Amino acid sequence: MTAQPKRIQRTRHLTAVAATRAFRITVVPGRADTFGLVLDETYGEDDNALSARVTSVSPAQIGRITDAVFAAVRGSGHAPSVLAFTRKKQIRIHEAEGVRLALILLTTAPITKHARVREIVAGINAMSVEETYYWYSKCIGAESSRARKALRILLSGDRD
Repeated sequence: MTAQPKRIQRTRHLTAVAATRAFRITVVPGRADTFGLVLDETYGEDDNALSARVTSVSPAQIGRITDAVFAAVRGSGHAPSVLAFTRKKQIRIHEAEGVRLALILLTTAPITKHARVREIVAGINAMSVEETYYWYSKCIGAESSRARKALRILLSGDRD
């Protein structure tokens, strides 16, 4: 008997990538000195990271919720001056601030009454981090339109 040389089978091992969930804001220039926003949920640190669009916001809506956008940017360690209509680079937002901002953007999108928008923003800002994650998962999921309406009614009490 002759001894056969041992064959070594090489397999490629898949490794988990330590990617953190975050959000990023892309400024979309509008007319004159106005801008809209695109909010994406990202997994990873670089610009080529896996991302999913959460929502896009018109310049008219930004005018109603500017303070919430500035709070998210400041909470992520950026100066408020990074939000300029001429900005081309994306702004990375930490996960907790991004979830809160996404909730504000999603729930105030169809509303035009300024008093109601202020009530909703104040209600979301008063929520704990756990509550914002709960409502974010509901407002992104399969029954998202119903969850958004429920949150609007809960926070502002107005059904219109």
